[in-house]
Amino acid sequence: MADRISVLYTEEEITARIRELGEQISKDYEGRSVHIIAILKGATFFACELAKRITVPVTLDFMSVSSYGDSTVSSGIVKINKDLDEPIDGKDVIVVEDIVDTGNTLSYLLDNLEKRGASSVKLCALLNKPERRLKDVNVDYTGFIIPDAFVVGYGLDYAQKYRNLPYIGIVET
Repeated sequence: MADRISVLYTEEEITARIRELGEQISKDYEGRSVHIIAILKGATFFACELAKRITVPVTLDFMSVSSYGDSTVSSGIVKINKDLDEPIDGKDVIVVEDIVDTGNTLSYLLDNLEKRGASSVKLCALLNKPERRLKDVNVDYTGFIIPDAFVVGYGLDYAQKYRNLPYIGIVET
């Protein structure tokens, strides 16, 4: 039986919002460069599209972090599965994430990156779900604020499926 998915944001709406975020970041970092850290796997689509719309110099790296393991419930222990390839000391870092939910993993990650000597660490999320927040995490650049629903597409998955959808949809149960 196929999952039913209703469209929450169309490809056109996402593209327009990413363009706006790119313009804002370019303005905020005028005269400087930004180092984007995309969080694998979900943020890959968003980070690439965002980077193309930032007009200041951009460097890019990737991290993979998890507090879930093979479970659907967070263990509370954050594991870095793939660390950065290069040091970030002295860089203006923007962590790019697909969705901010409870904030547990990102709270740990942002603190970890600040301790590595970055000049600044900001957070950019395509989706922000504040209703589920357990840890206080400031999202500096937000694509869309969404309700507490299970979403897929544009990098977000359900059992590794639906990442390639060009829109963001709600999985209907």
